[in-house]
Amino acid sequence: MRLTFWGAARTVTGSKHLLELDNGKRILLDCGLFQGRRSESRERNSDFGFDAASIDIVLLSHAHIDHCGLLPKLWREGFRGAVYSTHATRDLCSYLLHDSAHIQEKDAEFVNKRNRKKGKPEIEVLYDHDDVDGILGRFRSVSYDHPFKPTEGVEVEYRDAGHILGSASIHMTIIENGRTTKLGFTGDIGSPNRPILRDPQPMKPCDYLISESTYGGKTHEPPEEAKGKLAEIVKRTASRGGKLIIPAFAVGRTQEIVHILDQLEHEGALPRIPVYVDSPLAVNATNVFIAHPECFDQELRNYMRNDPEPFGFNKLNYIRKVELSKELNMHHEPMVIISASGMCEAGRILHHLRNNIEDPRNTVMMVGYCAEHTLGKRIIDQHEEVRIFGQMHPLRCEVAVMNHYSAHADEPGMVDFISNFDPAELKNIFLVHGDLKRQEKFKDALSIAGYDRVAIPDHGQSFQLT
Repeated sequence: MRLTFWGAARTVTGSKHLLELDNGKRILLDCGLFQGRRSESRERNSDFGFDAASIDIVLLSHAHIDHCGLLPKLWREGFRGAVYSTHATRDLCSYLLHDSAHIQEKDAEFVNKRNRKKGKPEIEVLYDHDDVDGILGRFRSVSYDHPFKPTEGVEVEYRDAGHILGSASIHMTIIENGRTTKLGFTGDIGSPNRPILRDPQPMKPCDYLISESTYGGKTHEPPEEAKGKLAEIVKRTASRGGKLIIPAFAVGRTQEIVHILDQLEHEGALPRIPVYVDSPLAVNATNVFIAHPECFDQELRNYMRNDPEPFGFNKLNYIRKVELSKELNMHHEPMVIISASGMCEAGRILHHLRNNIEDPRNTVMMVGYCAEHTLGKRIIDQHEEVRIFGQMHPLRCEVAVMNHYSAHADEPGMVDFISNFDPAELKNIFLVHGDLKRQEKFKDALSIAGYDRVAIPDHGQSFQLT
C-alpha cells in the first residue's frame, strides 16, 4: 500500500493524507481546507492532487475546518463514497461546513469584484451550500471504541483525542496479501487536564504512525493558571474603561472560555460587566456541546450537579443577529466580546478589531494557535500596524497572549502520547500538521525518547508501507 501526503505537509493547515491499498481502494484521512494568504490558499485548495471521484472512503478525525473544510469540494468534484466520523463531529460539521460555504461565497464575490475592475477573469467558488448538503448526506456516524469495517480487509477504531468535541485518533488494521499492517493517525491530540473534555485516550500498537506536530519545541503554560490570569485581564481592562476582545474558534475555545467565565462569575471573581459571545456559529456549536454530554470529563459532570448550565450565566449574552453585533461597537462601556474566527481571518471578529485595536484602554486576548501570514499572528507579534478590510490600523491596544487554552498538546504532551508505542515496533513516524521548524524540534525530541525512524513528508511525497 502507498501513503501520500497531500496536505498539512510541512505546514499547519489543510490535513489530507491518501492511503491507496493494493486492491485499488483509496482511503482519505481528513479533507481539510488550507488557511493562509488568499493567493496561496486559493491555489492549494483548488487542486487536490488526486481525482476526487476515485476516493472510496474518507475517515475524518474532527470538525475543525483545516481537517474537514474541503469535503464539500470533494463532493462537488465527484466523490460519492462514505465519510466516517464520530456523532459529535457529524453534528458540528453540519454547522461548520455551511458557515464555510458562506465564507467561500463571500470571498469569491470579493475577489471577483476586484478582478472585474482590473480586467482579470473571475474565479469559481470552491463550493456552495448545495455541495455541503450533498456531502453531509454521505456521513456515517460511529462511536468511540467500537471497531467498524468500512471496506473489506480494513478495520477502523476511533478513540477520543481530547482535542475538540468529537475529535478522534484513528487506528486502522489492514489485511492484504496475507499480511497485516497497523496504521495510526493521531488527528489532533488535546492536552490533558483541560476543562470540559476527557483526556486523550492512548492508541493501540501501530506499525506506522501519522502524528501531528503543531507545538514541537513548545511547552504550554500550566492550565491551572488560566482561570486566575483570565480574571486578572478582565479586571485590568475594565478598570481602565476598556473592552476585552477575544478572537476564539467557535468550536472548543469559545465554550472553554465561557465555562471558565461561568466559574469565575459563580466565585464572585468578575467585575460587573456584560459578556457577549458574538458568533452565530458559536451559538450553534454550544448547542451541539450540550447535546453530547458523553464527551464531557468527570470534572464537568460533577460541576453540572450544582450548575446545570455550564455555558451560561447572568451577564452572558449570545448574539445571532448582525444588527446586535454592530450595536456592540456603538457602546463604549467595559465589556467582554468573544467572537470568531480565532485566527482573525474572517467573521465578526474583524469588525470588533477594526473598531477597537487603536484604543489603548482595550485589550485583545489571543488564546490559540495562529498560522503564519494571518491577522491573528500579526497581532500576536504586535506589529505596529495591521491591515483589516484593506485598511492599515495602528495597533495601540494591549495584546495579551494565553496559550493555556491551546486545544493541542505541547511537545511534552505529544512525546508522552507517543511513548505508549514500542519504539522497536514502529517502522516509521510521519510528522504532519506543523511548521517545518516545529517538526524538526519535535523530531529531535522523539529521537531523545528513543524513536529514531521519523520522517517529515513534503507536499505530495509518497511512501510505500510494507
